[in-house]
Amino acid sequence: MDTIPQPTPLNPDSIRTFSVPIPFAGISPQAATGRKKILVVDDSLVVRKVLAMKLKASGYDVVEAADGPTAVSVVRQSKPDLMLLDIMFPADVAHGGGGWDGFQVMDWVRRMDEAKDLPIVMITSGKPEEYQSRALAAGAVGFFHKPINNEELLTTIRQTFGETTPPSQLPSA
Repeated sequence: MDTIPQPTPLNPDSIRTFSVPIPFAGISPQAATGRKKILVVDDSLVVRKVLAMKLKASGYDVVEAADGPTAVSVVRQSKPDLMLLDIMFPADVAHGGGGWDGFQVMDWVRRMDEAKDLPIVMITSGKPEEYQSRALAAGAVGFFHKPINNEELLTTIRQTFGETTPPSQLPSA
C-alpha cells in the first residue's frame, strides 16, 4: 500500500539561512567592511606593489594606476578615500609625447565633483626642495621622498582618516 509522505517537523538546527550578497543589498563591499580604499599611482610596478603590500597588511584596500589617465579613470570608477600620487612619470612616447605629471593629475582630480576633496599624498624620487612646498601649496595632505618611510606614511594616512588605532588592529566584526 502506497502512503503519502508526511512533512518532516522542522528542527531549528536544520533551518537554512539565506544571505544576500553585499552588492545586491545596495551596499558596496568597502562600506560593508568599513575599510578605506587607497589609490597608489606610480609608474614603477615595484613601488606600487611594495606600497600595496604594506597598506593591505595595515588594513586598507588598495587599487593601483601606472599613469595619470588611468589614475583619473580609477578615481571615477573606484572612488578611493585617499590617493598616493607620484610626481614624475615618463613621457608617453607610444601615444605621442609628453605624459602627465602628478601636479596635472591632482589638478584634473580637483576638477571632478566626486573627487574634489580627495586627500592626496605626493611622493617623488626627485629633489624634495623642488617639489615639497609646491605639492603642499597645491593641496597635498602630505609629501614623501623615496625611499618612503612606511611608518611615517601610515601615520600620515591614519591622521588624514582621523584614525587613532591602525585598521589592522581594530577588532573584526
